[in-house]
Amino acid sequence: MKRILRLAALILTCAALAIGTSGCATSVAQWIVKERNHQGDIALRNGNYPDASVAYQLALKVDPANKHARAGLTNVQIRLAQTFFAASKFDDAIAALAVASHYSPAEDRVQSLRGEIEQAEIKRDIVVSNFPLYKVTGASIQRSYAQLKTQNNEILLALKRFDYTYDTADLAAAIRQSYLLNEEVARLTNRLQLYRQLVESGVPENSTENLAPPASLLPLP
Repeated sequence: MKRILRLAALILTCAALAIGTSGCATSVAQWIVKERNHQGDIALRNGNYPDASVAYQLALKVDPANKHARAGLTNVQIRLAQTFFAASKFDDAIAALAVASHYSPAEDRVQSLRGEIEQAEIKRDIVVSNFPLYKVTGASIQRSYAQLKTQNNEILLALKRFDYTYDTADLAAAIRQSYLLNEEVARLTNRLQLYRQLVESGVPENSTENLAPPASLLPLP
């Protein structure tokens, strides 16, 4: 509210002056740019990249040469691109980098990330060609590894119980869970190795290799 009141006061002061209107217009424009940059900085610190991008771009509409806005927008667009990249949204990532490149054409980070994304697109096409179910299977494997945390926590709980019960039955329970955990890790490791084989080379027709079909990688009902 205080910032709005200051802007209103500045505009009224300029309107009341008979001369120096050009200087007043410049002051208002500078104030707008400063406020937009401030909004962008806050949004960037809070990790709100879309709002930060909008704020910096609005500042640049008023002052296209503003160094702070250019640098801020470049950083934001790179972070947006990284976020899209991590979500496999390659087109959105490239579009975000295009905005950064427009204001910072010599930025090495933009060129480097664009090259990384383009390489990932090529590799993705190869993986899809070799093993169309890669995404479903990969997600299933990730869930299975996440579930290992439950078994590990049961081992830790048994050890913590021994700290106050001094009952070796708790240690025996921890040992049993440890064996089960090792067995599950070994099973998942084999599954992971097969998954790598499938995404690298697929399953050729009439193959004599001892590879299980892709469906065997999926969790049982």
